[in-house]
Amino acid sequence: MLSEIKQGTFVEEKKTLFKDFAPKWLKLYGNRGNLKPGTIRVRRHEIDKLLPYFAYIKMKDVTTNMYQEALDDLIGKYAYNTVKGINRTGRMIFKKAIELEVIKRDPTEFTSIKKPMKTIEELEENQIPKYMEKEELYLFLETAKKQGLEMDYLAFLILSYTGMRIGELVCLKWNDINFKENSIRIIKTYYNEKNNTVEFSLELPKTQGSIRTIVVEDMIMEELKKHRTAQKKVIKRLGDAYYNEGFIFGKSERHPGYPMLIKTVANRMKRLLKTAGLNQELTPHSLRHTHTSLLAEAGVGLEEIMDRLGHVEDETTRLIYLHVTEELKREASQKFGQLMRSLH
Repeated sequence: MLSEIKQGTFVEEKKTLFKDFAPKWLKLYGNRGNLKPGTIRVRRHEIDKLLPYFAYIKMKDVTTNMYQEALDDLIGKYAYNTVKGINRTGRMIFKKAIELEVIKRDPTEFTSIKKPMKTIEELEENQIPKYMEKEELYLFLETAKKQGLEMDYLAFLILSYTGMRIGELVCLKWNDINFKENSIRIIKTYYNEKNNTVEFSLELPKTQGSIRTIVVEDMIMEELKKHRTAQKKVIKRLGDAYYNEGFIFGKSERHPGYPMLIKTVANRMKRLLKTAGLNQELTPHSLRHTHTSLLAEAGVGLEEIMDRLGHVEDETTRLIYLHVTEELKREASQKFGQLMRSLH
């Protein structure tokens, strides 16, 4: 301590508890600007995962060994990527504590997450995300067309034919549609933490690459025109009671004009899957994977698919693409073999 005082590096550590410092850090973190509410929510959730280990311990008393033991325990409870996120938050908290001279030593510095080895059974399991084959997609869309609720067919048609995210879909506005160019512009996404129809916000997309324009089929434009005509009648009938902000998927009853909840779209899809006798574990995001697989099957390159989906890099998309193209290569090889055998 004396040498630190002489060198001017002495820091008098505070007696702040982890449970008291973490919320202060979160507030400072949130004031950085350009952060989505969802990001703040994730960080708060990750703090909650650290509290059982450090809540009533003074920041200065958290040791490297204690932090490592917490990581080791967490990896036994949660997925590797989840623990990575928790650790990222923990590191930021302790780094800020050093910056604010609450502590003088970072207990997270020499810690690591031990990535669990996969079992043979896990390696043998199919790791490809769930998606529909083209015949299943056709059945699903036909079911939505004939037995779906209001806007079901249009919503699932667009999700299937564009691969857009559900949060991008529900906040589409009419000014995002270019009927002359047959294109849909993606410049925003929907956020609604409490699933309260009227308490939503429009955020910037997930990444810069997510801002894009998607060229679509004539049939989608025709369905959009039909829906616009029907929506205009609802607006005329309801007048000022309609929240007329230009949302394509604006509700026609109970808070009319407000965008459909993401949860509503997911529930409606489950209903249609059950009706069609299809896998009920599929979700609206599965339609994004389906779009990827069918583009790959049609011979579209990985880079073009990534661009259409709004990805710069995505392991899931790459995995589906490689799976589908590998199947095509196998079929091509079999066809060649059959052709040669037919000569005998």
